[in-house]
Amino acid sequence: MRILVFSDIHGDAAALERLMAQEADVYVAAGDLVSWGRGLDALAPILKSRAPRVWVLPGNHEHESDIEGFCGRHGLNALHGRWFEMDGWRIAGLGHSSPTPFHTPGEYTEEEMAQRLAPFSGLKPLVLICHCPPLGTRLDRAAFGRHIGSRAVREFLEREQPAWFACGHVHEAAGVVTQIGATRAVNAGKGGYLIELGPAPAA
Repeated sequence: MRILVFSDIHGDAAALERLMAQEADVYVAAGDLVSWGRGLDALAPILKSRAPRVWVLPGNHEHESDIEGFCGRHGLNALHGRWFEMDGWRIAGLGHSSPTPFHTPGEYTEEEMAQRLAPFSGLKPLVLICHCPPLGTRLDRAAFGRHIGSRAVREFLEREQPAWFACGHVHEAAGVVTQIGATRAVNAGKGGYLIELGPAPAA
């Protein structure tokens, strides 16, 4: 099974078209399709070319209600706070980010992030896709070496050790792949990352 994960499109229709031209079994937009929630519907025709295999998370630039409405209008799947099973794998998603200095529409406190991740505990074998990267890793290293990810996401990964983790949010870390314990982890970014999964291991 192939999952194409991408994030931080910020209204770039040409970049989105390149992603949708790739072959995959599942497509996951991991947040920030647009900036400040504006222009979502303009991107719908591109994503609909791969419906119903497209799942969408809100980034920090979209509120979860924006994405729920967007997916409902256009026959896409909202993944925020949900999971589904395919070929024996559990694929779960959580959008939004930890607090930013910009007060964007989709931000959680660390406590809220932990509460929203908690229902995914025990899901195995798990592919977890979040907008926000884990704090203090190669995936959340922003300008000047600052780390701006989520403590709650990191704690979940260290505790649950999903097989795969993918995120976005930190543009400077796009394309970075690293290992967090047993978890293969990637900041998919605007260019996208194709996760290739073999047969699901026994839970």
